[in-house]
Order: sequence, then C-alpha cells, then structure tokens
Amino acid sequence: MHHNIALITTISVALGLALVLGFIAVRLRLPALVGYMIAGVMIGPATPGFVADMALSQQLAEIGVILLMFGVGLHFSLKDLMAVRRIAIFGALAQIMVATALGASVAHWWGWSLGASVVFGLALSVASTVVLLRGLESRGLLDTLNGRIAVGWLIVEDLVMVFALVVLPALAGWLGGDTPGAEDAGSLLVTVALTLGKVGIFIALMLLAGRRLFPWLLWQVARTGSRELFTLGVIATAMGIAYFSSVIFGVSFALGAFFAGMVLRESALSHRAAEESLPLRDAFAVLFFVSVGMLFDPAMLLEEPVRVLTVVAIIVFGKTLAAFLLVLLFRYPLNTAFTVSASLAQIGEFSFILAALGMSLGLLPEQGQNLIVAGALISIALNPLLFNLIEPAQRWIRGRSKLARAMERSADPLAELPMSTDLRSLTGHALIVGYGKLGTRIGTQLRQTGMSIVVAEIQRERVERLRAEGIPAVCGDASDEDVLIQAHVARARMLIVTVPDMVRTQKMMATAKLLRPEITILVCAESEEMDPILRKEGATAVFVGERELAQNMGDFAVDHLAGHADP
Repeated sequence: MHHNIALITTISVALGLALVLGFIAVRLRLPALVGYMIAGVMIGPATPGFVADMALSQQLAEIGVILLMFGVGLHFSLKDLMAVRRIAIFGALAQIMVATALGASVAHWWGWSLGASVVFGLALSVASTVVLLRGLESRGLLDTLNGRIAVGWLIVEDLVMVFALVVLPALAGWLGGDTPGAEDAGSLLVTVALTLGKVGIFIALMLLAGRRLFPWLLWQVARTGSRELFTLGVIATAMGIAYFSSVIFGVSFALGAFFAGMVLRESALSHRAAEESLPLRDAFAVLFFVSVGMLFDPAMLLEEPVRVLTVVAIIVFGKTLAAFLLVLLFRYPLNTAFTVSASLAQIGEFSFILAALGMSLGLLPEQGQNLIVAGALISIALNPLLFNLIEPAQRWIRGRSKLARAMERSADPLAELPMSTDLRSLTGHALIVGYGKLGTRIGTQLRQTGMSIVVAEIQRERVERLRAEGIPAVCGDASDEDVLIQAHVARARMLIVTVPDMVRTQKMMATAKLLRPEITILVCAESEEMDPILRKEGATAVFVGERELAQNMGDFAVDHLAGHADP
C-alpha cells in the first residue's frame, strides 16, 4: 500500500535541516532564526535539489503564526503597557508612520502602485516579536524598564498591524488590488465599518466573557492532575479560538490567537500554560521561519543588490534612527534610546504575514515579498551586532557630544527635584533606585518607620505620580552620576538599588562611594555569581531572589517546627 507521506517528508526535512543550520548560525554568534530561514531557502523552489510541499508548508506556517501570537498574548500585560503608554503608544505610532513613509516612497519611486507601496512600507515598519523577545531575554533586559518599553512599543506595532490585516481586504479594491472593492467613498466606509464592527464584537466577547470562561475551563482541566490533558487544553484553546474567530467573525488567525493568550493570562495558571505549550510553540515557530525562507529567491541578491541594500538601510538605519530620536524626545536616557532602537532594528513575522496577504489580494508584486524576506534575513543577522554596539556607542556619544544629553535632560522639570522640596528630607534619607513592585514595597516599609526616601526612577509616569503623592523623585538613569547628584546621594544614609542590572549597578555604586564613602549600599542581583563581585566593589549587602526566598521559607519552616515540637 502506497501512502502519501508529503507531510512527514516536509516536517522531517524542514526540522532536520533547520537544526543543522540553526546550530551553525548559533556557533557563528548569529540568531538561530537566520539558520531556519536559510534552511527554507535550500528546500524552496528557487534552489536545486529537494523541494518541500509549498501548500503544506504554508499551513504549517499558519499553525506557527497561531502559536507564536498565542505566546505573545500570554506575555502581554495591559498593566505593563499602560505603565509605559505615553512613550510606547505615541512613539510606536510615530515610528510606524516614518518607516511606512520611507518604504512607500521608495516603492513609489520604483514605479509600484499605491497599494503595493502601502503594504511594502507597513511590512518594513514592524519588528519581529520572536527576535525582540529573545534578544532582550538573552541579555537579561526583558524585565527591566528598557525591556518593558521595547515590548510595549512592539505590542503597539503588532496591534497596528492587526488593524491593517483587518482593514486591507476591505480596502484592496480601492488600492488597486485584484479583489473587488467599493466603488465610492460611502460604500468603502460601510465596508470598513462592518469589518471593524465584527472585530469589535469579537474583542468585546473575549474581554468580557472569554477572560472568565477560558481560565475557568483551564482550572477544571488542571484539577484532573493530568499534565498531557493540561497541555492539550492550552493548545486546543489557542487553536480553537483562532479558528472560530476567523470563521465566525472574519478575524485573522493571528488576532484570534493573540486574544486567546491574553485571556488565559488572567488565570493563575498562565505561567504553567506558557511553560507547557513552549516546546510545541518553538517547533512550529521553526517551521514558520523555514516556510518564509522557502518564499525567497536568492537570485535577487545578485539581480537587485541596490534594492536589497535600500530595504536593509530603511530597516536598520531609517526606522532605528527614528525610534532613537523619538525616545530622546520623550526625555528618556541614552541607554533607553539605544536599547529600544536596537530591539526594533529588524523585521519578522507580521512583515511576512502582511506580504502574504498583500500578494493574495493582488496588491504586492512577488518582487516585493522577496525584498521583504531579504531585508528580514539580513536585519535579523545584524541585530546582535547592534546590541553589542550599545555600550561603545553610548561612551562615544557621551564623550564627544552634549547634544543627546541636552535632549534628554535640558529644561526637563522631572530631571531635578522641585524647589519646594523640604530640605530636611534630603539628609540622612534612603535613596531608592527603581520604584517598581520591589521598590514600592521597600519605600512603603521605610516610610512607615518614619524614614524619608528619595526615588531615582527612569520612568517619567512614575516620577509624576510619586511627586503628586509628595515623595521626592528624580527622573533619569541612575547610572548617570548627574541623576544621583540630583537625588542628593552625597547626603543619603543608604542607597537601595532594586534594578538587577550588573553594569548599571556598578556605575551607581562607584558614584555613591565617591560622593559619600560611608554610605550603606543594598543591591539586588540576578544570580549568586554576582554576589562576590558586587560586594568587592562596595555593596554592603547583596540580595538574590531565589536565595532570599529559600532563606525565608527555611526560617519559617524551622520556627514552625520548633513551635510544634513534641514535649
């Protein structure tokens, strides 16, 4: 009996080749994604040898998109986004407009249609979720303020792209695509309004009913104690919501999966859901990037080198420079500007999804999709280099130019304590760097004992809130000595650093010890290995999360057992 094994062959060859090339890419200090996409090029129709089944590959890629966006939803926190809403929302929207204008202008200059230019520009404006999250995580930046701003910025980009995926089919005819569209402005508005209405109903149902129903169902499955049933429940929820949202509401798989993850985040089991679904998400993410590589014709690198370099320049320099300047205009420090702009200096999943939609609607030529994939390959490969250049670039700018420092601090009312601040609270105080959850708890505890505190916080919204509450606060990166001076570190009794950033903490301690040698310094660290280094450089006490948790639990256990000892 002869069986059709096209699916098995496609998955086996794709994963096997991706493993080999991904391994080589990592050994060359490149993201593994580069290897996955090259694997796709090698089994695609544009190169000789084995050619994988394109139709099956595209369906596997759709599953990859669903699981990728489900993972994004699981990690999406509306609270975190609202905490950085000012810079994330306005910054992302401005950067999208700049990048889209650059891409669309170049495409128009090449003689492309209006629709092709718009789709091409949008595809160049949105960064890869996978590349950004993995880049930040590998450098320990994901849970820092800079990381939260970058992730919040990316979420806004993703939401804009989701909106574009919803609206593009309705506008395709008007933009010159093959899909019949509205002939007049009134019909066009009705079509767009109906599309947005269906999406709005779906979002409302997910936020009002879904956030109660699906976490409850997950709890019922978890109570069975079966790990495989729990994993199945998570994946079935992601796939089911994505599919039925598309069938019933006409919503993209990506948006449906994103909201599936978002509502499951409301459950206390969200971390377990993320952990259990991770292996399957990773496997299908690999297949997604392989399928993207299959669409690329490497001959374009030789036939159209100028266009490829133009696309790379827009991604790596154009939108990166726009993001860098926007962050500085919001008066955030150089470190934040460099981190956010480097994080966004690539394109990925949504770019490919937009390109595929543009081609299906007859808007984007095949050459446009090839250019987008080429730009993604090269920009993803260059991304680690940009991260490695952050520190040298900061030193170079700070040493040779006062412009950036002036942009982030000049005439900034939050960069200095108000003149009305009680001077008695600025002597013998505790200077707290970072006022997130940890800093807030420490500050509350100290104030309850009657001790005055001053806060150095990089997030402007928090500084404004603290000042409204009557707490002295300075906005800026505390690794910059000017920020610590403004927070009166020379008169402080204690410096408490709640940000587990080794390099920045070392700079803060050096400045504090120089200005007040006898100051007590408490710092938190990510690992045990950092403890002796930080103590040697002046830390009075170093706190590591897992160690402190274990110590407290151990102390409680000992005390509890001692109190119930047998007579």
